[in-house]
Amino acid sequence: MMAGYFAAKEGASVTILEKNKMLGRKIRISGKGRCNLTNASDLETIINNIYRNGNFMYSSLYSFTNDNLIDLFESFGLKLKTERGNRVFPVSDKSIDVVKTMEKMLDSKNVRVKTSSTVKNIILEDEKVKGVVLSNGTKMMADRVIVTTGGKSYPLTGSTGDGYIMAKKCGHSITDLYPALVGLETREPISEELVGLNLRNISINLYKNGKKIYEDFGELEYRDYGIDGPIIKSASCYMDNFQKNNYKIVLDLKPALTYEKLDARILRDFEKYSNKPFEKSLKDLLPKKMIDYIVYKTGIDRKKPVHQVSKEERHILLGLIKGVEYDIKRLRPIEEAIVTEGGISVKEVNPSTMESKLVEGLYFAGEILDINGFTGGYNLQIAFSTGYLAGINSAQ
Repeated sequence: MMAGYFAAKEGASVTILEKNKMLGRKIRISGKGRCNLTNASDLETIINNIYRNGNFMYSSLYSFTNDNLIDLFESFGLKLKTERGNRVFPVSDKSIDVVKTMEKMLDSKNVRVKTSSTVKNIILEDEKVKGVVLSNGTKMMADRVIVTTGGKSYPLTGSTGDGYIMAKKCGHSITDLYPALVGLETREPISEELVGLNLRNISINLYKNGKKIYEDFGELEYRDYGIDGPIIKSASCYMDNFQKNNYKIVLDLKPALTYEKLDARILRDFEKYSNKPFEKSLKDLLPKKMIDYIVYKTGIDRKKPVHQVSKEERHILLGLIKGVEYDIKRLRPIEEAIVTEGGISVKEVNPSTMESKLVEGLYFAGEILDINGFTGGYNLQIAFSTGYLAGINSAQ
């Protein structure tokens, strides 16, 4: 949509061929239906949050910045707000409003949109683009083609990897594809009372073969298969090859407190509930759903009066609150991933124009490229900025 708008703005005659019955299926479900469409941080911060091939994005991001994006949407009447972590959302909290705004943009430039139109092949002649062939056999001639088919994640939205097949036929290399920004399955089964529990303001450390490789702070959610939520999705980007590597995630439930301060806090609670059973002494410290699990993990008798809990037992509790460990079995399937890691090799694409280095008139933008960012609006900004560059350069 962004590529189509800017190509038409430059004076090109543009047709969008959309596989689905409607535009923007993936935008409609992004950010749990709220659509975190960009991040309001400075550009260097954004590039630092694009963990895979971030340097490729310099040209795109400086040509079409997050500020340019915000101004563009607001000029078409979409009111925006910035939340924690500089995440930008529509004021309405409705992702459909982002899609409607983009449809308004396309209408303003007379972009033709053909829905339920699946492209099967790109027509090439003498290493130049000549058009496309649809699944019904219809040929559509064009001297520029921009491929923005997304990856393989969320196939229900139409991103089933078609673009990779087309790009491969045009001579492009596709790097290995993995699920990214996805939940993690734990070896230890998750008890029923924990499923659905959200933990806020906790920190995690990710270990690979015993060595710490990543840390984060934020929100985690328990699922029946393991752990999920923003910080877990970000951690998943650092994990691959589970046959060769062992991964462990350690949660600190009270990262704002040092061991000493947490010990002092527990001692105060123990004094307050000195004649109560041990399980009752934790109600001020932990979420209700978490208490049974922590008590079970300590091995301390839940009915033991608090004043009988030994110093050693207290230190076990302390260590557990500062370090709940989960061995990770595997990533959840690519169908559940927010984005696909991997894609068309960026070595074969001109970062200043988004044009293929192999085929004249062929352009790529968005998730089909081997570029990935963390959660927080970075992946949509990648799509919008590369779409902008592909749009204006294809038209020129």
